[in-house]
Amino acid sequence: MYVLSANFTNLHKLVIIENTVGRDYLIAPAQTAQPMIQIYTGNGKGKTTAALGLAMRAAGHGMKVAFIQFMKGWEYGELRSAEKIPGITILQYGRASFVSKENPAPEDIELAQQGLNKAREVIASGDYDIVVLDEINVAVDFNLIKIEEVMELLKGIPERMEVICTGRYARREMIEAADLVTEMVEVKHPFNKNINGRKGIDF
Repeated sequence: MYVLSANFTNLHKLVIIENTVGRDYLIAPAQTAQPMIQIYTGNGKGKTTAALGLAMRAAGHGMKVAFIQFMKGWEYGELRSAEKIPGITILQYGRASFVSKENPAPEDIELAQQGLNKAREVIASGDYDIVVLDEINVAVDFNLIKIEEVMELLKGIPERMEVICTGRYARREMIEAADLVTEMVEVKHPFNKNINGRKGIDF
């Protein structure tokens, strides 16, 4: 059994976990001075879900989260949830339809560029503790935005900000620049049983 104790009013104080044997383990402060980059990629389910979980955790500590969704325009459940959780702002830059990799519509390219411009604005402002660039990896792979633009964006992250990039097909350049990379691997999926996406689970 572990007892977690923390002073939520000071994010820079150490968190101490005490186990039943009596040992204390020190965890690094909740925020470090240097900016951090996380990448959630791979063909398995859970990349956006993981980023949403991180956003909810951060909001619980009074942190501000900007969640920018590329290539998404559907009314996902997280849009409604964010309205009920102070500190999380979700912005969508996509249509409520699938994007063709071989022949993306001009509107898809324009929306992705708008999302990138908003990401530049949000990151440069320094007003947020965490910025999630949801599906930005796919936007790069579909040539909606250029990898050079994304790399330049990631180089300008201010101190104490954490940026999370999600989506399949993460480029090698982004992986090398990241501090944390998680690859979701599909072992089984209901789609293989002809089960469509389910409300509250997949959207």
